[in-house]
Amino acid sequence: MMDALEDGELNFRFQEKNRFNRTLNRIRTIFEKQRQAHEQDSWTKLIRVLTHEIMNTVSPIASLSDAMAKSVDENGHSELDIKTGLETISDSSKNLIGFVQTYRQLSGVAKPVRKALALQELMDSVIGLNSEFAANCGATCRYRPEEDDLMIYADEGQISQILINLIKNALQAGAKHIDMAAKMGKDDEVIIQVANDGEPIPASAQEQIFIPFYTTKKEGSGIGLSISRQIMRNHNGTLELLCSDDRQTVFELRFR
Repeated sequence: MMDALEDGELNFRFQEKNRFNRTLNRIRTIFEKQRQAHEQDSWTKLIRVLTHEIMNTVSPIASLSDAMAKSVDENGHSELDIKTGLETISDSSKNLIGFVQTYRQLSGVAKPVRKALALQELMDSVIGLNSEFAANCGATCRYRPEEDDLMIYADEGQISQILINLIKNALQAGAKHIDMAAKMGKDDEVIIQVANDGEPIPASAQEQIFIPFYTTKKEGSGIGLSISRQIMRNHNGTLELLCSDDRQTVFELRFR
């Protein structure tokens, strides 16, 4: 039962023949209600963001199209610049198509192709890929394992994508020091922490950063962390924000 609770699998029920089993079933019910409430809240936030993005694009298209149609007289002449209006509609439509394609990317994360990976080699590769960007930002990125020869069984490309995303987010937040560390957990988990000293994530945003399309950046799709968390779930792992304050921001990846 405890394994089921930890994994979020609540499809069990005990025969209510004694007080102990009744108590266990009440615990199950409480967990189920909490999970449903959390999932409902997440879906509400996602729908709100999707609606906002779509309406921001569709409303100007509808308004401009209507204005152009009304401005055309019987001879086909218009006081408005039809060419400019059509170009605006075209650009807005392309933005909407791009938004939908981004959503398809989010919903279509490939199944991981796993293999044994040496963390030191993986981290060296990720740091190398970001070295030029980091140098241009005047920042340093380093990896310091607490134990030697750590291994994970994972999809190299997908995990690299997560780490690269976390590093780029840190650099865009003005970080000058990005420190990655790894260790073994109590239950033989491999734990990777990525810390940086950039601008902290606002407290009001910390519970929402994993929601698709939510972003605190002026420019950004808002799907990087959502995809990263989905990748970790596909690996039976987790991705969490441990803290974000004036001292540091720390993300943690756990591989079970």
